[in-house]
Amino acid sequence: MQQDKQPEYGPVVFRDRSAGYAFLTRSTATSERTIEWDDGNTYPVIDVEISSESHPFYTGTARTVDSEGRIAKFQRRFGEED
Repeated sequence: MQQDKQPEYGPVVFRDRSAGYAFLTRSTATSERTIEWDDGNTYPVIDVEISSESHPFYTGTARTVDSEGRIAKFQRRFGEED
């Protein structure tokens, strides 16, 4: 494996500004902006639009718009043959 061809892998903070949530992980993503983390070290920060803290599926606020069930739609479309 050639060292000069691999992206640098290191600690990065991903921040969801809409939810006020941030987490420290390791990634090959980089950023010019930095943030001081709880441990006193400074890490690159990447702002994301949505994370598990703000996504409706993970927060339990997801709504399924299915006013007519799938079986009813099938029966209406193809009918019941006798």
